[in-house]
Amino acid sequence: MNWLEAMMLGIIQGLTEFLPVSSTGHLYLGRHLFGLDSAGLFLDTMLHLGTLAAVITVYGDELAAICRNPLGKTGRLLIVGTIPAVVVGITWEDTLEAISQTGVTIGWEFLITGAVLYWAGRIKAGGHKGINDLTYTDALWIGLAQSAAILPAVSRSGMTIAAALWRNVETSAAASYSFLLSIPAIGGGVLLQGAKLLDVRAEHISLSSLLIGTAMAGICGYAAVRWMVRILSRGSLKGFAWYVWGLGVLILLMQWSGLF
Repeated sequence: MNWLEAMMLGIIQGLTEFLPVSSTGHLYLGRHLFGLDSAGLFLDTMLHLGTLAAVITVYGDELAAICRNPLGKTGRLLIVGTIPAVVVGITWEDTLEAISQTGVTIGWEFLITGAVLYWAGRIKAGGHKGINDLTYTDALWIGLAQSAAILPAVSRSGMTIAAALWRNVETSAAASYSFLLSIPAIGGGVLLQGAKLLDVRAEHISLSSLLIGTAMAGICGYAAVRWMVRILSRGSLKGFAWYVWGLGVLILLMQWSGLF
């Protein structure tokens, strides 16, 4: 992988991580387009590190408050919301990595994401709960939705925001909780893959290319999270539903015809 390909994958990761269209699914498509199918979960994780830096930058004040009182209400809600993804990730790590490499179900996963987004778009804006009003049951339901997004083309942000809206969380709080919940999810993934940092060449990518891709993911991720917050405050998720539906159908047709 050269630096330009790494930069393009970083842009894809950054722009799609916080939009409800599945960054992992788009990274798989990007790798396939560039003929980089051997680049797998480790590369994805390092690009996620860039978007982790982005969301930490955007929500720095909230994170500082949580760090001052990690067992306060918000901290406990994030712990409860993280548990389902941890259990699923540890239990199915090898299977999920194999699915991520093959992409055999990716078209169907985009269709599922679209269905969830369309349903969420039909929920009337009128939720009344802020983050501090969430119950542990709310956090658990949102966490369960996040665990489903461990599949490559199921959107993490789409699933968690939809689950929050279903639990009567108002839109800005749904976005904030979803993005805060991404921090332990992404950070945990980076830690689990940390041992592979000692062998960057295992996935045919130089350290310089890896750093370029990670930096681009961070820059584009910062812009995307700001944009997504504005979208939720003003519009609907239905437009994203039509996009991932179209993408899913296209992938299935290409798989059926042997072109993908």
